Amino acid sequence: MKNKKIFLFLSIYFLYFLIPNNVYAMHIMEGFLPVKWTIIWFIVSIPFILIGIRRMNRICKDDINMKMLLGLCGAFVFVLSSLKIPSVTGSCSHPTGVGLGAILFGPMIASVLALIVLIFQALLLAHGGITTLGANVFSMGIAGPIAAYGIYKLFSKGKKSKSLSIFLAAAIGDLVTYIVTSIQLGVAFPSEIGGVIASVTKFLSIFAVTQIPLAISEGLLTVIVYNLLTQYNKDELQQLAAIRGDK
Repeated sequence: MKNKKIFLFLSIYFLYFLIPNNVYAMHIMEGFLPVKWTIIWFIVSIPFILIGIRRMNRICKDDINMKMLLGLCGAFVFVLSSLKIPSVTGSCSHPTGVGLGAILFGPMIASVLALIVLIFQALLLAHGGITTLGANVFSMGIAGPIAAYGIYKLFSKGKKSKSLSIFLAAAIGDLVTYIVTSIQLGVAFPSEIGGVIASVTKFLSIFAVTQIPLAISEGLLTVIVYNLLTQYNKDELQQLAAIRGDK
């Protein structure tokens, strides 16, 4: 059983290195946002990260199986958010992978995973940036996971399909990330004609062509991975459900 868990973790982690990619800009790139907005998004994101770190320490303290499961969720975020698909006007879209961590550990811990992934991508892969880290964390690591967790809890009630709730959570969490990113860019760079609303609409239309099918794909993949976890990590999932107070 332990070997199967390790194999599943390593398979997801090293999948990234087996997939050929062209290099495109992703997230909000280094130095792109005005200084005012880089500071604002850093300040807004800090409380969520601090709460997430406290919850992560409480859940994973002295529990190697939880640490393995958390590492797998982090690898899932890293792999999916590194798969870049060119969008129109030279930008790009990508899955986020945060839905899985939000479903399993809650949105605050998922925000910490996203922070770690974004730092690695900025420093090692030149994806995103350090000055724009706060904005990227808020869109991908805070807004996305909160939406994913909320949708999961909503659709998990009653007799609704578990797979459907997971699919919707991951897909909508992905879409919310790009809606928030579009808003961040729109308020930072309002259009001369139409102001912020026109600018946000423009950014939403740029990403929509590729992001909608990507969100659907991410939802399906998240369901597959979750079903695998129910086979190999059933005890840990039950323990997490008990910690969260799920029925």
